[in-house]
Amino acid sequence: MTLHSSTYKSREYSIGQPVSDIYTRVTNKVLADLENGELTWRKPWNSENLTGSITVPKRWNAVPYSGINIVLLWATASEQGYTSPYWMTFKQAVDLKACVRKGEKGTQIVYADKLVKEEENDKGELEEKHIPYLKAYTVFNASQIDGLPENYYETPAGKNQEHAQRIASLETFFASTKAEIYSGTKAAYNQTADKIQMPSFASFNTPLDYYSTLAHELTHWTKHPARLNRDFGRKHFGDEGYAKEELVAELGACFLGAALDFKPMPEEHHAAYVQSWLKVLKDDKRFIFSAASHAQKAVEFLCKPQ
Repeated sequence: MTLHSSTYKSREYSIGQPVSDIYTRVTNKVLADLENGELTWRKPWNSENLTGSITVPKRWNAVPYSGINIVLLWATASEQGYTSPYWMTFKQAVDLKACVRKGEKGTQIVYADKLVKEEENDKGELEEKHIPYLKAYTVFNASQIDGLPENYYETPAGKNQEHAQRIASLETFFASTKAEIYSGTKAAYNQTADKIQMPSFASFNTPLDYYSTLAHELTHWTKHPARLNRDFGRKHFGDEGYAKEELVAELGACFLGAALDFKPMPEEHHAAYVQSWLKVLKDDKRFIFSAASHAQKAVEFLCKPQ
């Protein structure tokens, strides 16, 4: 599993917390939301305070968070009504001559990196061994902090793109991926042919329904061996490998929607997947981390010049 590391190594890591506890805590939170019929990563779009102003959460220095941390921070922002996209540690707030308000509760996120250790191999030679590790640390939203510069409290302006015509900026982006897309009766990615089938633009209720569906299929498109070579061992429709790939595509569509300023398709379109996701996450406490990491890589692949 790979998660993108923070550019700032805070001293507030939860040193004593076993890695397995971090995986279990986060996965149990996601499972509880799914069992209540909620999709943790879609909460911001459903929040009255944040509707129309979704953005990827940012560190104090405006560097975006990635992977599982997006999921965790979106969920907290929605639950608590935070509207600022900025998050920081207690120390980072102090360094900015600001102060976390008394009684405010922070949000735990994770930091992943690799330790480099020299060990002797069978030949008696020293070689480097990379050991991945995961730690938790606590951040606060700018809405919980007094004394920050004004830009930290600004809510991103929402973009109203619910109109009947194609959206030029999104058309340009999707065309830039060089994915082969053809018209058909359903939305699906065929890996053997390496093509995406999409119903006609006019058949969707809104333009954003079309673009969000395409974002989902494009995330699937990135799994091809010539691209990210993502394979969960799917054997047939509806099995565990299928459920895992659908969860990655779901997260990828949400991450891409935030990056491109459009709302992913309504969550009821994914209701049929929830039960299979529940089973996958109950069987594998680490998979929500892995799925978020795969989704992040897919979005980064789609956003880089082809």
